[in-house]
Amino acid sequence: MNLSGYIKKLDKSSELIRIDALVSPKLEITEIADRFSSLANGGKALLFENNGTEYPVLINSLGSENRIKIAFGGRSPDELASEMHEMIAMLTGGNSGFGGKFKKLPLFGKASRWIPKRVRGRGESQEVVDTTPDLNKLPILTCWPFDGGPFITLPLVHTVDPVNGNPNLGMYRMQVFDKCSTGMHWHMHKTGARHYEEYKRLGIKMPVAVALGGDPVYTYCATAPLPDGIDEYILAGFIRNKPVSLVKCITQDLWVPEDCDFILEGYVDPMEPLKVEGPFGDHTGFYSLEDEFPVFHLTAITHRRKAIYPATIVGIPPQEDAWLAWVTERLFKPMIKMALVPELTDFHLPIDGVAHNLVLARINQSYPGQGRKVLHTLWGAGQMMFSKFIIITSEGPDLTDYFNLASYISGRVDPARHIEKATGPLDILDHASREPAFGGKLGLDATGPEINSSVIYSEELNQQNIIAFRSQHPQIIDMNLQWLKFGISVGMITVRKIYSGAVKDIEDEIRLSEYFHDVKFWVILDEWANLTDIHQVIWLTGSNVDIQSDVRIFPSANGIGSGIMFMDATIKSKDLDGFQRPWPNPTLMDPNTISEVDRRWLEFDAGALILSRSAKYSRFYREGAVKLS
Repeated sequence: MNLSGYIKKLDKSSELIRIDALVSPKLEITEIADRFSSLANGGKALLFENNGTEYPVLINSLGSENRIKIAFGGRSPDELASEMHEMIAMLTGGNSGFGGKFKKLPLFGKASRWIPKRVRGRGESQEVVDTTPDLNKLPILTCWPFDGGPFITLPLVHTVDPVNGNPNLGMYRMQVFDKCSTGMHWHMHKTGARHYEEYKRLGIKMPVAVALGGDPVYTYCATAPLPDGIDEYILAGFIRNKPVSLVKCITQDLWVPEDCDFILEGYVDPMEPLKVEGPFGDHTGFYSLEDEFPVFHLTAITHRRKAIYPATIVGIPPQEDAWLAWVTERLFKPMIKMALVPELTDFHLPIDGVAHNLVLARINQSYPGQGRKVLHTLWGAGQMMFSKFIIITSEGPDLTDYFNLASYISGRVDPARHIEKATGPLDILDHASREPAFGGKLGLDATGPEINSSVIYSEELNQQNIIAFRSQHPQIIDMNLQWLKFGISVGMITVRKIYSGAVKDIEDEIRLSEYFHDVKFWVILDEWANLTDIHQVIWLTGSNVDIQSDVRIFPSANGIGSGIMFMDATIKSKDLDGFQRPWPNPTLMDPNTISEVDRRWLEFDAGALILSRSAKYSRFYREGAVKLS
């Protein structure tokens, strides 16, 4: 199924809105798409047919459970996961003798159909060949006001290991520098970066081919956390139950899918100096700041005659990428369970945790300390190494039933006894760590028995305590203890930091006071946070907390009851916190673009007006935090 065929299916399923009015790829498409992706069900896919170029832009195409199922040929990730589980069980199970191996032959025959095949001649992706390429002809999006320029946001980047010839498919954003060069933003942990280092060691140019569009399954596979050396197109073949057909590039010795919409052929010269790339409004909901990356040089663009340009945006959750993470969560659970954590029964990546800041997992517990063992196993498992907060349970509510799950965890965790801290790699985009790409991790072991039956809550008493405490601390803007009434031992505070050490002073006052002895967990946020919006609180806590410096845990003062934990989720600065790195702004649209989209909304014929999410978060913007290059 190519991209045109997928669009027809979206049309038929009422999952697509076609927008005929002229909409600019510079900011305007982002603002409209952001409004739809913020809807609870992921909104609709959008096809911008008039954008100032000859190519339509498709965006938010994988941004819902239903659209994922359409993209996967009518099968859900859970169905595919079940098939994967059966396959792994058969391959790793008993009956290793001749009879057992004979029984496995049909499976090997089936698996052989998943291996990509190389075909002669040219494919649909090479119907038009341009060896004097110009990226300005494509509707490449400038997503956010402080982005360093236009970015290709759904690139399927093909590279080959120069030593063993293993191919890799990755997704690394590409900032357009000029008509024939871009940045190549592969992080140090990615396979593309490892290939680059190998070419650098050999002193030769690195061929690179970037596919855009084609079968939507390719887009997912480029993001999938497969082990280094495993061809992502085998996964695509598994999902489709047929092999991906590859054709050879025109100017590079690489093979790419024959049914993609565009192929950008070129190379990276590892002997060439790196170039400054960024800023970029990233999937964390904040800008990733400028840094130096290799340069991709274009040698040709080939494309289908009626090509469609695919794009996505990332920013404050939820966005389309949350649904790709959801697929990974469902699809790879059998692999994690059978290869790494046999006691695992479920795991979940909440959207507000932006895929790596919060992981929820459940296990079958059979011995003491098993929850701690699983914590460290997950921190050592591929991209799970980036997980900042992991919570392990053995029973209790469904992991997506956040409200009841929070109450269950609250009753089983003493911060002084059931929390595990570690240090290790972090996502390079984590802006809160004192050292780039390295910092602390925190695990909550909630596998034990209940340690307190209930939380005592009195609305009148709590309000009196809040009023009395705030009168002593004028820098406190708001306090919220409403979760206590539901048995969730969490308190939240917003503060205006007016001097160094203000947050720690408040924490010390709380733990030594008699006002709040029922609260085990405290989150302190900046004055503009909305304490009644739990999604916002979780997003900011995961993003803004450095486990090593911003989490303080104290045992019970009198040996009775539970300990207490504080998490400082405020913005950190050099003057007040000794924080040396730049602290980025969240991804917010500029007021002029918001107003223009509001004014023209009826022209888009996109249904009832959806209010701008950026307007909701406008108080978060800090002048001078991120500047254009």
